[in-house]
Amino acid sequence: MSNPLEPEVHPHKPADDREEIYYAGSPLLRAEMGSIFIWGLAGLVLISLPFVWKAITKLHEMPSALVTLGLIIVGLLVIAWPILRQRTVRYRISNYRIDYERGLLSKSIDTMELWHVEDLEFHQSIFDRIVQTGTITIISKDETNPKLVLRGVPNPRPLFETLKQRVIAVKRQSGVIKMT
Repeated sequence: MSNPLEPEVHPHKPADDREEIYYAGSPLLRAEMGSIFIWGLAGLVLISLPFVWKAITKLHEMPSALVTLGLIIVGLLVIAWPILRQRTVRYRISNYRIDYERGLLSKSIDTMELWHVEDLEFHQSIFDRIVQTGTITIISKDETNPKLVLRGVPNPRPLFETLKQRVIAVKRQSGVIKMT
């Protein structure tokens, strides 16, 4: 028997629309094969520079060990750069928001709510079509990141189409009306 002076307690009703993850991960390396090739070539040039120098100048000695070691280390870092750059970025795309995380030692995360999105662009080069990746560009009213470029997204066309539909649905849910 309930006391009429005490208010009734109603537990919270679970949300009808749960967050659904469409994509979570880093850009795919296969989307950056051209960049990896160019950076790799530059790194190999740096690594081979002391040996080429010796051959060209017909010296019997290599450049100093410190210079040689420095060029090898810098060359290896140049080779690893595009891979590190790809691996320090993560996307998490859901039916309500897009999280963009970046950083190796320290992390920064920007969140873009889908109701802020003004326009979506899709690009897929011939190479992207071969390796099944692409780029989705999001133009928004977000003050911190008005243009977010998602590169190296796997199977991007279905994700692009889903995002288009979700942006419309989220704007309707939140009562956002576009004024022209």
